[in-house]
Amino acid sequence: MCGICGEVRYSSPPLLHALSRMNDAMQARGPDAAGLYVQGGVALGHRRLSILDLSAAAQQPMIDAAFGLGIVFNGCIYNFRELRTELQAKGYRFFSDGDTEVILKSYHAWGKGCVQRFKGMFAFALWERDSGRVVLARDRLGIKPLYYAEGAGFFRFASSMPALLAAGDVDTSLDPTALHHFFSFHAAVPAPRTILNGVKKLAPATLLTIDPDGTQHRERYWSFNVGEQRPTDRAMSQEEWSDALLDEMTVAVDRRRVADVPVGVLLSGGLDSSLLVALLSKLGHQDIRTFSIGFDAVDEHSGDEFRYSDIIARTFGTDHEQIRIGGDRALEALPNAIAAMSEPMVSHDSVAFYLLSSEVAKRVKVVQSGQGADEVFGGYSWYPGFLAANDAVHQYQNAYFDWQHGDLRRLLAPDLLGDDVSLELVERFFADHAGVSAVDKVLQIDTEIMMVDDPVKRVDNMTMAFGLEARVPFLDHEVVELAARMPAELKVTHGGKHILKEAARRCVPAEVIDRPKGYFPVPSLRYLRGPFLAYVRDVLSDEKARSRGLYQRDFIDHMLQNPEAEMSPKGHSRLWQAGLLEAWLQTHGL
Repeated sequence: MCGICGEVRYSSPPLLHALSRMNDAMQARGPDAAGLYVQGGVALGHRRLSILDLSAAAQQPMIDAAFGLGIVFNGCIYNFRELRTELQAKGYRFFSDGDTEVILKSYHAWGKGCVQRFKGMFAFALWERDSGRVVLARDRLGIKPLYYAEGAGFFRFASSMPALLAAGDVDTSLDPTALHHFFSFHAAVPAPRTILNGVKKLAPATLLTIDPDGTQHRERYWSFNVGEQRPTDRAMSQEEWSDALLDEMTVAVDRRRVADVPVGVLLSGGLDSSLLVALLSKLGHQDIRTFSIGFDAVDEHSGDEFRYSDIIARTFGTDHEQIRIGGDRALEALPNAIAAMSEPMVSHDSVAFYLLSSEVAKRVKVVQSGQGADEVFGGYSWYPGFLAANDAVHQYQNAYFDWQHGDLRRLLAPDLLGDDVSLELVERFFADHAGVSAVDKVLQIDTEIMMVDDPVKRVDNMTMAFGLEARVPFLDHEVVELAARMPAELKVTHGGKHILKEAARRCVPAEVIDRPKGYFPVPSLRYLRGPFLAYVRDVLSDEKARSRGLYQRDFIDHMLQNPEAEMSPKGHSRLWQAGLLEAWLQTHGL
């Protein structure tokens, strides 16, 4: 996993100083090495985190002079060795032992269709020397980020938004539609938008081809449809679905063991990460290292789940570490965690993952993590209510939206609020999936859109702030395809993730499976009090915030005076969401 960047110029040479600034801004993503390559109208930059083939032969940008191809790549192709063997049988010869060169040779052998063969997480830019064409690609579920900005005569891309901002020439005005999505969708802004008008992001499962004259062509190379079953699926019993799920998850976990460095697990103590540990043990993985984090409690809200992570550590004999974080340290880390966000993210997990990653990165360079299971297997509390929904759109709005349109009239400056674009997005999405049930529509939108720009992005940003590679087996595309075919009732009933729980009973202790659902808690951010409230007050009272005019001042003053009066339907602080966005803008000098 690394950081990539580049520039395509249509009628003049690339700006090397801009490329250098982008590359330097991503040093944390790739602390082990750096490289730049410029030829004609194309410039490529790379920061390396050495995971596979630790030698200089695997450095990037990687150029294959024989085939006239160059690449910068972020991610991991887990089946690269199988592909390499297949390519060698075709007569291809290799000069390195990692997965980057396999992408180059695969593109030469199979063209853009090579992405269909890749099992992994990836974002890459591939350059054809002879045609001058550049092809950008992002993995099926958007695990690896890819941002871009365009201007007069140029196209720039990078793994992070701050890297693009470092290059300059970016329109940093706020996108009102994205702003509406930010507040409605718990800070998730669906691709291609970002909170800034001048920065976009490539959608998951998308190829973008840029010709030398600037012509662009996009194509989606993969999709999944929740609720669409094969004829044979309807005859499957719950036990057969459990068998299939456990087999597929075992394969997914096994794939993500490929590395030339040790691999650990972020163990929250919940079902998802516990299953990863159990499957690693089943696969014979030696010396499993596990890491858990805990915070100070607030009132009745516990700040750790060590009781459950300890059960898993004892059961499977892992080399386990509890990382305890005091409230003062969480507050101290907050500005740096916000600086690490490519886009503003309000989930309390962001600070938790930042602090956890800062410690885990001192011990290992790769970890497996349980993100995605709640969306893919129906783990959230609002899902069962959609089994008999009459108005799925408005029920989803009531269950999911942090702020509805009427709420935003009180918060945002009038010139920033137009139509209810977030509700319209959900209406269009559900209409496009008219042939399935309400609960399947909800699982589709959460997996395809909301998950990508909330938990998935959060894990990438916070782990890569310390050069730590996170791998997410629940987002193996074959696991997602299997889950999409399962009857919704097997997923969302009995407290959620029913089929996952039943499959896990074969290897995970029952007291972990049947425990109440937990979250990665930072209680001091759920209820803004003491120094955390003071931090938000300072941010929103700063002259930069006042002159920006983003919010209506009387409502901000109301929330500051009554910080726990304005909570979202899911119990999140609306004051924190408003303060976080302003803090992110100030942190990045916008």
